[in-house]
Amino acid sequence: MRLLLALFFALLIGASLGIGVADLSSGDTDAGLLLAISRWPRTAAALLAGAGLALAGVVVQLTVQNRLVEPGLTGTPEAAMIGLLGITLLAPGASILLKMSAAAAAALAGTLGFLALARHVPRRDPVLLPLVGLVYGGILGAAAHWGAWVTDLMQYLGTWTAGEFSGVLRGRYELLWIVAALGLLLWLAADRITILGLGEAQARSLGLDYRQTLVLGLGIVSVTVAVVVVTVGALPFVGLVVPNIVSRLRGDNLRANLGLIALSGGGAVLAADVIGRLVRFPYEIPAGTVFAVAGAGIFLWLLHAPRRVRVAHG
Repeated sequence: MRLLLALFFALLIGASLGIGVADLSSGDTDAGLLLAISRWPRTAAALLAGAGLALAGVVVQLTVQNRLVEPGLTGTPEAAMIGLLGITLLAPGASILLKMSAAAAAALAGTLGFLALARHVPRRDPVLLPLVGLVYGGILGAAAHWGAWVTDLMQYLGTWTAGEFSGVLRGRYELLWIVAALGLLLWLAADRITILGLGEAQARSLGLDYRQTLVLGLGIVSVTVAVVVVTVGALPFVGLVVPNIVSRLRGDNLRANLGLIALSGGGAVLAADVIGRLVRFPYEIPAGTVFAVAGAGIFLWLLHAPRRVRVAHG
């Protein structure tokens, strides 16, 4: 199984590096320079963005104790966009790191707002909380669109919602390596995050500092989403379908599943990007659009397919 997975990733990365308008074998192009400047950064960006959003999704699901919730259904990307609009208006020449920080702070505020709403939502029906998140995110998204409209920044907002990798070049994606550091931090805190998923009362009874762990988890989610939105735009469904599929196959041992969740998320987004490049070659369909269509179908399947778990809770 691992050999097949490694072979699939090798083929996927090879396809991503080889597909493009410029023919690497023609001799008319400096293949090494093109790979270094464009093809490899694009491939790495897709892998890092997918891995980060998948890991953020599992953290959100454990935090709210609902498998049908992901960062895109908590208003986190929309809040990050509001933060980006604010910093763009206040400091148009701000560095990319400052913009990411403003987006992360706004994303954290937006996520905390969703958690405050979630406390008042009955948990009897698991679908109700995602619907509340959908409405909440829609309100924040409407506010972002209104702000962009009145300030003539709709084009900027479009780049933050596109979820596409065609503009990724060397020097414009390196911020995504923060996702790798956050993944390591999440691995170190995996046991605490798992206990967080038991609920506040049980987590406190086991000696967990609930508030500190909650802030840590949500901080990881907020920074991850902000980095992805600033660099490539919003990518829907990644944090929803990937953790659910891995959980169905391997159970709910977060520490044991983190690596597979990250690899699956990165591979899924890279596959969506490759498909988007092939469907109307030499034109492109954004990876976010491709994954939205595929993710919706997978999500419907997850709602109706029987759950089959091989590994017990760890």
